[in-house]
Amino acid sequence: MSPVLKTVQTTLSLNKLSSSNYPRKEKKLLQHGSCSFPINNVQLSFRGGFEVVSNVNRSHKEKTCLYDEGELEALPHVQTLREFPREELVAKVVMVRFDSTILLGEKLDLSSQSASKALYTIKYLHECGAKVILMSEWSRKINPKLLDAQAVADILSSVLQLNVIALRCISCKSPLRREDLQKADIFLLENLSEYKEEVANCSKFAELLSSEVDILVNDSFCQSHKVLASTVGVARFCYASMAGFSFEENLHQLKKIAKTKKKPYLAVIGGGNLKRNAAALQFLASRCDALVFVGQMSFQIMRALGHSIPTNLVERDAHKAALDIVQFAHDKNVLMSYPKDFWCTNQHLPTELEVFPAHGVSASWLPVDLGPRSLEEIYSLVTNSKKIIWIGPVKFSSSKPCTVGTSKLAQMLCKQSQCECEITIVGSTACKVIKNESNSLSSFNVLENASVVWEFLKEQKLPGVMSLDRAYPFEIDWSVAYHDASLPLVVDIGSGNGLFIMGMAQNRKDLNFLGLEINGKLVRRCLDSVHQSGIRNAYFIGSNATTTFRSIVSSYPGELVLVSVQCPNPDFNKPENRWSMLQRSLIEAVADLLASKGKVFLQSDVEAVAMRMKEQFLQYGKGKLHLSHDQYNIRINGNAWLEENPFGIHSDWEQHVIDRGAPMYRLMLSKSTGS
Repeated sequence: MSPVLKTVQTTLSLNKLSSSNYPRKEKKLLQHGSCSFPINNVQLSFRGGFEVVSNVNRSHKEKTCLYDEGELEALPHVQTLREFPREELVAKVVMVRFDSTILLGEKLDLSSQSASKALYTIKYLHECGAKVILMSEWSRKINPKLLDAQAVADILSSVLQLNVIALRCISCKSPLRREDLQKADIFLLENLSEYKEEVANCSKFAELLSSEVDILVNDSFCQSHKVLASTVGVARFCYASMAGFSFEENLHQLKKIAKTKKKPYLAVIGGGNLKRNAAALQFLASRCDALVFVGQMSFQIMRALGHSIPTNLVERDAHKAALDIVQFAHDKNVLMSYPKDFWCTNQHLPTELEVFPAHGVSASWLPVDLGPRSLEEIYSLVTNSKKIIWIGPVKFSSSKPCTVGTSKLAQMLCKQSQCECEITIVGSTACKVIKNESNSLSSFNVLENASVVWEFLKEQKLPGVMSLDRAYPFEIDWSVAYHDASLPLVVDIGSGNGLFIMGMAQNRKDLNFLGLEINGKLVRRCLDSVHQSGIRNAYFIGSNATTTFRSIVSSYPGELVLVSVQCPNPDFNKPENRWSMLQRSLIEAVADLLASKGKVFLQSDVEAVAMRMKEQFLQYGKGKLHLSHDQYNIRINGNAWLEENPFGIHSDWEQHVIDRGAPMYRLMLSKSTGS
């Protein structure tokens, strides 16, 4: 039996019987011992057991399950600057990866949503009291005035109405120093396009970029499909990585594409490279009611449908992919439309134009634009749609980027946007044409970088998105999770098979217990057990607690009285691992949200892991956490540890370690009064 600890005001009985990071056999029946631990002026202890039942009524689970794992896997909900606590930005060094195509173009449209949000990201950080370091790539192709970093700094100073100082640290390979940041509040690094290490995602280059940086704000959505040192690499060296306001808006627009609540849903598809984009076309066919091909890919679809097309219009090695798409669309009962006629130009007399039916283009003639019958059919489909995506230009091998057919299509969409139709425009060419026809993009969802969208449609993970911290995407109704949501809360980070949470919940009705676990299968099994046992003071959420702890726990109406981290996987918790459990952001969140005199219990069977956990909590706990020294009664390798589990109950892994005669390394931290 463990001794009664005297360093906390209340007694909290805790029993951890599982750990999330090691694969272990599940136990159907648990034998609980008794334990006691002080938390608020009352001495409490328990004994008992319970049975884990895996079968559950599905309807109840659907009502009470507060997360959607499928959505998180498809496109994770990331941490955003909007959601990040404003007070956590004060005096922090924040690096902003901005989009040069938005802010450094020759003609900056301050009325556009993309420009206003990109500027607001920088101004917001400045207003919050952060030191801001800007970085991006630029070229004189987008603006001949972009001669060097100083010229760019002058342009940004004018646009922001704030002083931006150009820094030379990349070319000198000299890490940024804190004293350098005293000269101003906003700084600009050198042109990233001049360094091959940027596109190679060189770790040393990323470390150089991020020297003295606390937080990364990625506001360059157009680069999110690439693995760059300034987006992916830098994130490893910052304790928090999040999306800026412009990035967040683009991510929101991207997610809309996959939603299918509005019907009929029409996809207008231009451009070429059918083989490369085959997976994206199948994705659209799985969600849309009709696919309308208006570009070079239409010839491959026509060929797959058995129509004869000129050999010079055949895309090499694309026939099988086209056949698969046609079959997939047929199986899904998705309409496939292709041009019925073309305006063609004579190869020998380029100024001569003539309309040909799609299946009868004569030799020496090349399609350059959509014909009148094609436009009539497209118009009929557009006017009957409630949701439309246009991706890829109306362009054929020898046509200009902006054809008459392009303008006609833009006019149709502008008209349909006034009829409660949700329309997404993808690609810079399409956006430019729409703006010319309507003078505004406010009625449309706009994504100017088509490459990012194509990768998303292929269901590829976007590196620039995946490198950002996660946030919990849903508002939690705690009254659904608990019978009384005002009770003090105990959070087990990495709750595994949930035996600790379940056992304690049965014996401690005066507390609520929350398990945070990244393994969705284990979470579903735990929720089954909660329902089967009728327990109303335990709940489990599937999430990466490292980055979602604050957003989840901060919304809980009661006090947070204890947080436990037990036996984290040592392989995942090496200092160099970007995704180790104990990141600075998690520790700061625990320190902020824990009630006065609340506890943090840490233990591991690997001394190096336990030492690192202790050092990190003391280093990043903002001075609010301290060790309860009078509890430590043994020394191992010169370090003081708790001799026994202060809760009196061993987890299954802990028991395994004890049975083989190996030591456990345990410690308890307490939050200072008045913190």
